[in-house]
Order: sequence, then C-alpha cells, then structure tokens
Amino acid sequence: MQISFIRVGWRTLWRDLRAGELRLLIVAVTLAVAALTSVGFFADRLQGGLQRDALQLLGGDAVVVSDNPTPAAFADRARALGLATATTLGFPTMGRADDSQGGASRLVALKSVEAGYPLRGQVSTAPAPGQPGQATQGVPAPGEAWVDAPVLESLGLAMGDKLWLGDVALRIGRVITLEPDRGGGFMSFAPRVMVNAADLPASGLVQPASRLTYRLAVAGEPAAVRQFTTWAEAEVHRPGVHGVRLESLESGRPEMRQTLERAQNFLSLVALLAALLSAVAVALAARGFANDHLDAAALLRVLGQSQRSIAGSYIVEFALIGLVASSLGVALGFAVHYVFVLLLAGLVETALPAASLWPVVFGLGMGLTLLFAFGLPPVLQLARVPPLRVIRRDLGGLKPASLVVLAVGVAGFAALLLAVSSDLKLGLIAVGGFAGAVALFAGLAWGAVALLRRSVNEATAPRWLVLATRQISARPVYAVVQVSSLAVGLLALVLLVLLRTDLIGSWQRATPADAPNRFVINVMPDQADAFQQALRDGGVRQYDWYPMIRGRLVAINGREVAVDDYADDRAKRLVDREFNLSNAAEAPAHNTIVAGRWTAGVQGEVSVEDGIAKTLGLKLGDTLRFDVGGMPSEARITSLREVDWGSLRANFFVMYTAASMPPEMPVTYLAAFRAPDVWPPRASAAAHALPPGQAAPAGAPPGGGGASFDNALVRAFPNITNVDMSATLAQVQNVLRQVVRAVEFLFGFTLAAGLVVLFAAVTATREERAREYAIMRAVGAQARLLRQVQRAELAGVGLLAGFLASSVAVAVGWALARFVFDFTWTAQPWVPLAGAGAGAVLALAAGWWGMRDILRRPVMQTLRRAAE
Repeated sequence: MQISFIRVGWRTLWRDLRAGELRLLIVAVTLAVAALTSVGFFADRLQGGLQRDALQLLGGDAVVVSDNPTPAAFADRARALGLATATTLGFPTMGRADDSQGGASRLVALKSVEAGYPLRGQVSTAPAPGQPGQATQGVPAPGEAWVDAPVLESLGLAMGDKLWLGDVALRIGRVITLEPDRGGGFMSFAPRVMVNAADLPASGLVQPASRLTYRLAVAGEPAAVRQFTTWAEAEVHRPGVHGVRLESLESGRPEMRQTLERAQNFLSLVALLAALLSAVAVALAARGFANDHLDAAALLRVLGQSQRSIAGSYIVEFALIGLVASSLGVALGFAVHYVFVLLLAGLVETALPAASLWPVVFGLGMGLTLLFAFGLPPVLQLARVPPLRVIRRDLGGLKPASLVVLAVGVAGFAALLLAVSSDLKLGLIAVGGFAGAVALFAGLAWGAVALLRRSVNEATAPRWLVLATRQISARPVYAVVQVSSLAVGLLALVLLVLLRTDLIGSWQRATPADAPNRFVINVMPDQADAFQQALRDGGVRQYDWYPMIRGRLVAINGREVAVDDYADDRAKRLVDREFNLSNAAEAPAHNTIVAGRWTAGVQGEVSVEDGIAKTLGLKLGDTLRFDVGGMPSEARITSLREVDWGSLRANFFVMYTAASMPPEMPVTYLAAFRAPDVWPPRASAAAHALPPGQAAPAGAPPGGGGASFDNALVRAFPNITNVDMSATLAQVQNVLRQVVRAVEFLFGFTLAAGLVVLFAAVTATREERAREYAIMRAVGAQARLLRQVQRAELAGVGLLAGFLASSVAVAVGWALARFVFDFTWTAQPWVPLAGAGAGAVLALAAGWWGMRDILRRPVMQTLRRAAE
C-alpha cells in the first residue's frame, strides 16, 4: 500500500526528534542562521538609523557648499520647488577676551546662522558649563554669541562676559552642547562660536581674501529634494562654475569611518566563518544520519514504498527541520542583535529604527539552503537502497554524493554568503580560501595517512601505536574526512584568534592610550627652540615636530594644472587649494614607503601620499611645481607613502626629503603631542621656560591638566593655534572598545560552530569504532590498551589537523589583513606548533565526550546492535 510521502516525512520527523538523531543538524543550522541574522538585524537597523540621521548630520536634506557666496540660482531653484532654505557661513578666526579681563585670544571656528537654522536636527545648549544641554529653539539673538565650553576656559571668561570677534564685542549667552551639522575636518575641532548673521558685517572679518565656507541647506518634500539634487549636481559640473559642490557624509570623519568599516568587515567575517563551519557540521551530521537510516529505508522498500516516495518523505522531513531550525536561528539572532545594540551604544546617538523583514527572509533562506545544499545529498541516497539490504547488510552502503548536486548546492550557498558579505574581497577571500583549504586538507591528509602506514614498524612499535595506525589506515576515506573536517574547524578558530589579536592590536597601535591629543600650528621659526623647551619642561617627552609650508600645486611635468583637467570632485578640490607641505631628512616612522625610495637629505625630491597620487594621477619620476608664497619650488617624486589618516598623528600629503629648505621659503612649525595630565608640574622648570610676565598664573590649581597647560602655552606664544583633539580621540577609543566587545561576543558563535564541527567529525565513525573495539575486547584486548589506542588515534588526527589548519590560517590571515583590513600581519612561526597542540587537545576532549561510553558498553550489546 502506497502511503503519502508527506505523512511518512511527518512521522519520521517526530521519531527522529525523539531519538535525538537530528540534534546536530538543528544545532548547526541554528548557529549559522543566528550568527548571520544577528549581524543582519544590527546592520539593517544601523543602516536605517544612519539614513535617518544623515539629514541631521548634514543639517538639511541636501547641502550646497561653496568657497564664495552661494550663487543665487541655487536658492532661487530651491524656493521655486517649495523647499525651505538656510544659509550658514563658517571660517576660522581668533576670538579674544576684553582687555579688562586679560585680553587672551585663541582660534575659534566661527559660524554665522540665520533664522530657521537648522533645517534638520536641533542645537542643544546649556545656561552654563557643566550643566545638561537642552534642545534650543531659534538662533543667537543679535549681539549674542553661543560658544563651546573650551572657549570660556581658555579665555578665562564667564557667562555674560564680552567676546571680541574682530571689531565687534558680543555677549556670551549660551554654551553649545550639541551641534548636529558640525561634521568633520581639521577646523571642526576648534571650539565653536555661533553668532547671528546680522552681527557678521560689523566684525570686519569677511574680507576678499578670507577663506570662507558657505553652506546652503535645503529641506522639504522628498520628491522636490530629489529634483533639486538632480538639478544641483548638473549645475555644479557646468563649465564656469567653480568651488561649488554637493556635500555628502563621506567627506567627514574619516577616522571614524575607517574604524567602523573595519569593525563591520570583521563582524561579517566572523558570521561568514560561522556559516561555513556550520555547513561542514551539517554535511557530517547528515552523512551520519543517512548511515543510521539505511536499514529503515530498505524496510520501506520492502513494504512497497517507491524511490520517489522515500525521497519525497526525506525532503519533507528536512524542509520541516530547516524551517524549525532557521526560525530558531532567526529568533536567537534577533535577541542577540540587542546585545550588539547595547555593546555599541553611542555609535548612533539616537534610538535605532525597527528592523525590516529582510533579515528574517534571508535567515530562513540561508538555513534551508544550508540544509539542502550540504545535508540532503547523502540523505537522498536512501531512496536508492535495495530491498535486499534487509537480509544482506553489505548492500546499499552510502556512496560519494553526486558532484553535480553538490556543485549546485555549494554554488548557491557561496553566492548567498558573497551577497551578505559587506565587502566583495572579504567574501571572495573567505569563501574561496575556505574551499581551497578543504581541497588542500583532503589531499594532504590522504598523503599523511599513506605515509603513516609506511612509517610505523609493527615489529618494534608499541602495541597501542600499531593498533591505532591500523585503525586509521583501515578507513583512509574516513580518516581524510575527519582530518579535513577537524582542520576546517580549527582553521576558522585559529584564523579568528590571530586576526582578532592583530586587528585589535592594529587599532590600538593606531590610537594608543598615549596618542597625541593636541595639534599646535603657526609656531614661528624664532619660537621653535623655546616652544620645544616649554614642552619638555611641561613633562611632554614625545612629540611630533615638523615644518609646515603652504603651497599650491601649479604644474605637473611642466604642464600647468587646472581644475577642469580632472573629472573627480576630490581632485578638483585638491588642485584648487593650498597643500600643507613639510620636509624631513628621514621618513616619518608612522608612514610606510610603498613605492620608490626615500632619498634622505637630497634637495629637489619629494615623497607623496599614495592616495593623493592615485587621485591626481601622479607616479614616480613626475616633477611637481608648487607656488609657495610667490616662490616657485620644483621637485621630483622619488617615493610614495601609505598614510593612516585615522592614527591622529601629524601627516602630510607631500614631504620634501631634505633636512632643511631654502631660508627664503616661508615656514612655520607643527607640533603634535599629548598634553600633560598634571599642570603646573611639581617641578617649576616649566614656569621658568615661559617668557617674562607670561608664567603660569599664580592661581592655577595643581593638577589642572591639559587645559591649563594650553592656556600657559597660548599666553607664552600668543600667535600659535592650539587644536584640542582629546574629545575626538576619546570618541575613537571608545568606539574601539565597544567594537572589540561586540567582536568578542560574536566570536562565541563561531567558537560554538567550530566545536560542533569537531564533535561531528570525531563522532562520525562512532558506531564503527564501537563494533571494532567490541570485537577486540571479545578476543581478549584489555580496556587500558583500547583507551591508549583511542587516545593515540584522536591525538594523531588532532595534531595533523591542527598543524595543517594553523599553517593555512597564516596564509589566509595574511591575505585578509593585507587586502581587507589594511594592517600588517604579524603571525609568529610558532603558530603551526601551537595549533597542532590545540588540535590534539580539542580532538581528545571531543572524543572523550562523544565516545566516553564505547568502552563501557557490554560487548554482547554492541555486537547484537551491529547484527540487527
């Protein structure tokens, strides 16, 4: 009688669940889906939050930025489309206290605003420093200034005091605690002073030669904004329009963007490896499942079930298991992503929006694909088991799965993994390296088994070693599968441990705890010695010190450079502005020469940062001509440098390789250092280093820290510009700490998947081992000898797998570090040896857990089970 395959599949599902035969399959699929969807849910919500908050970060739905007053056509077009507009003007200038209060001065980032600002987001202010900020409606009233708290501290002012900006004195009314559209860039780190646009003409600060930034923000209906954006993009590229661009989020905060990109890549790598490991576990578990069901399939054939019906029943069973396990994985991933939100709190200042349904659909699809691609091929062979197996156990054994079926399944799974990876190179290296490693492990394991068979002398070797060698050699295919599976699991674990250690080390080296948090510019040549002495006397032992020369690129290889020569917006901006040039006899220790050679002490030669070289199409041997304060300066490119702009160190696009420049060339100096935590220092040497009448104020409290030291420097050297980077540095380091915690948490998923692979690989031949040990015990073998054989076999397989995995992990890790994460690979030569030891320990532990009852099971019970 033909029974519906759906009913058969449903019944066998419940029977197998009660028997625990689907446990490994469910765990493997659940882990893979949970790892991928946890990252997917978080990335989906984060992307939604960034898209929403992008409007606040820009201050509008679209922003036109220009170096001169924004052409009237842009505002006219926006108003014609019904869009609201708000214009701001920003530039660096000096703010100073009233002469009656000491007349101190410092660089500030001045911003004039008009009614309606900001169009998106809100400015938060407080009535006094240290008080909580509140959302503030409106803009500063005429005659009033809102300031960052450091302005008050550095100038010795209080709320209500006068702040002079050029020729106008404004009353300090509020302290700014949040400015949504501040953005990035060097001058954004100077403390902000916000004034009403009506007060700006009286200041006399806006002159024809001033370096100004005009921002026209627009906001309104999405359709109208899209029309305006399309029109504006065409308008800024129209011939004759210069110095105008549409601003994007990519132009700001490069150090944060690089950190978050690395973190996202590493989280994606961890999730990818967890999924790949789970695929191996599913394949091993499915093959064991199929082996256990050979007799049941033969009995179904005897009872009249067709091959099609049997295949259909197993497809139904696996589809139901896939849906259940995938749903569990999606639910677990959804719960886990809240841990990411908690660990990474602060990267997005506002609440994240709800996740979309895409991670749910993707998780269910990934779980089913994983199960069908790697689990179903061996199980479908059960439909071809001959009925004669009921009386002849040697018939109907499993065969290698069809290459076509495997290839289609693996290709689909790999395509899904590549689609979900945040970086194509990352996906290709991870998936391709994984596939190549499996093939390499299989080939090497086969050779190692053959070598082992020949190298053990049965006449002289210990009995336990002879028996262990025979056990492995008798089943070379199983040995290769075990070694390959163990090696794949260990490869992922070793790779993640090494990459995690080196990636975190790379981040921390880029922004170490003692990284510079002050950048001082405009130090004059005649102040150089006194300034450096003041740093040393203040307790600053390490600092970057470089000449800084302002020059405009005017010619390449004798051909004059024009903005219209380039199509790229960044290239246009670079050739339309002055460069910060420098010179040094030796290459900066924190830069890497990637092409050419640094020719120390040679005049007329320069080293160029490789990023700007690519943008401007420069190459080794090109001759550059700069206009430095009206003086032409020509030099040939002899080297290219890789610069980590997220390191918060002093870096330059172009550096002369000479120790000194012609004396007639205008030059100032730049210093980057970490401000002392204690000021004034307990020793009074620093006070003596300050010019007469400019010593640290008598009332300054000991231990005042960096801010007091800044004030002392500004009083001693009034012309310098001191940029405090401590807030930015603290933010970057806080991001690193949060990302590290998230990475470590997700690492647990891959560790669990790796342990599942180890357990599945070691226990794949559990019943075969039980039968063999039972026969040996029946003919007189002692339990102690069999335990030694078991340990030797497991340790040997683990040693080989660990050594192979660690060796390949070094190669794959180098590729990921070099081409994806962009940091130096520092794997040590002892890694393969440590991996071999770890593999042996893990294999022994998994073997003990999975096969601990084999030697305790009665011999007759094992032999009866084998005969059934």
